[in-house]
Parts: sequence; structure tokens; C-alpha cells
Amino acid sequence: MKFTRKANANWKGSGMEGQGTISTQSTTLDKAQLSFKTRFAEGVGTNPEELIAAAHSGCYTMQLSFLLSELGFTPENLDTEAQLTFEDGTITKIHMKLEATVPGITEQDFQATAQKAKEICPVSKVLNAEITLSATLA
Repeated sequence: MKFTRKANANWKGSGMEGQGTISTQSTTLDKAQLSFKTRFAEGVGTNPEELIAAAHSGCYTMQLSFLLSELGFTPENLDTEAQLTFEDGTITKIHMKLEATVPGITEQDFQATAQKAKEICPVSKVLNAEITLSATLA
């Protein structure tokens, strides 16, 4: 399976005083506010780091559900929190915290499947992806 998804960001002004928006193809985010405060303080809006954490927790949880289904288990509930750490200009780690209810699975099989999902989740592997750029100066 191959597909492409897109999102757009717009920024006006300096890094500290400027403002921007982020929109997604699905329009779930439609000109969501982005600013210095939303990224580095407690402003209203979103920021790249929380979007990465959201994408990671969503991708991981779906991946785990698929793997459990392949083993013949249907999860009643999978609740995943991704805690992203940003230090000195770098995303240094993401800690995934999972609470699950999966009837019939052994602890050993659950732990092995949870770890496998972490390893093969596409967002877990994203920083190893090829990154290309096409830049145009208007």
C-alpha cells in the first residue's frame, strides 16, 4: 500500500513575535494557531512537538491493534500516551505509556507484541526516512 498525505504551515513575522497556522489535508486541523507561546510556553494552539507525539501515539496504538488481531485477540481498550522530550533544540526521546485491556492474552505475548508494535510503527521509524526538499524563493 502506498499513499501520500499532506499538511501545510504558514508563518508571518519573526520567530518570537510572529504567528502562524497549521492545516491538514483532512481539515481536522484547519488553520490551527501556531506561535512562540504555543510552542515554548502555554499559549492557545498547537506545536510541532505535540503533533509528533499525537501522530506517534495514534500510529503505535493502531499498529498494536493490527498485531493483536493477527494473533487472534481483540483489544477492548488501548490507551497510549506519548511523552515527547525536547531539549536544546532537539527531540531527544519519546516515552510511550500504554494501558491495555486485551482479554485472553498472556503477559508474555502482550509484552512481546507491544514491543514489536513499537519497533515497526511507521512513525517510530520516521526519523530514519529520506527527507527531501524543494524550495522556491518568490
